[in-house]
Amino acid sequence: MRYFLTFPAALAAAFLQVASAQTAPPAPDPAASAKAAPPIEAPAVPARPNLTDYQGHAATGVYNIAGEYTGHNVVTPLASFTNEDYVTVEVAIYGPKGARLKLSYQDFSLRVNGKKGIPAESYVLLERSLKDPSYIPPEEAQKKKDNSDGGVPVVGEAPSDRNPQWHPVPFPITHAMDVRVEKAALAEGERDLPQAGLIFFPYHGRDNGVKTVELQYDGPAGRALVPLHP
Repeated sequence: MRYFLTFPAALAAAFLQVASAQTAPPAPDPAASAKAAPPIEAPAVPARPNLTDYQGHAATGVYNIAGEYTGHNVVTPLASFTNEDYVTVEVAIYGPKGARLKLSYQDFSLRVNGKKGIPAESYVLLERSLKDPSYIPPEEAQKKKDNSDGGVPVVGEAPSDRNPQWHPVPFPITHAMDVRVEKAALAEGERDLPQAGLIFFPYHGRDNGVKTVELQYDGPAGRALVPLHP
């Protein structure tokens, strides 16, 4: 049995087909998505050629632990960031030719000004308070532009002074920071030596209040106390 549509019904059906075609969302373009989110260059931290290239180093058996204290600055191979909640140490582990060693940030703690050691924490906790000094918020950029035309700024007269606004840091900026810090962090697990990376310690004090810094290691290689100088 066949069914026939009257002319009004056929016209309505055709209209619905056209409307559906016009409102249907376009299919995602994989190529366009790849261009919108380019890969982030984030190399690991390489071990320096010599132990003496670091602020301090100490031996434990056939291994050597070296370190460089950078305070609230997080120095990765391609960019430097800041963090008010954590301080950073670039650590390196050396051993005999062909040696491998199980590594973990949990093997380290930090003594600041001779006080009890502060256990290292995962880079994941660091990311929530990372800042990129090179990033200028839109309102700050506009202020610099307004003040660069030769005019004299009047305190309290700018719109931003009367109606301050909070601008979240764009996702591409925060994502790039997170990826670079993750890649720069000390690798976990069994690794070939030498191996280097960043480890992080919760500390809210100011850098100028730090007088002495000692890196403590207690892990598979043994125990070592590495004096560092801020």
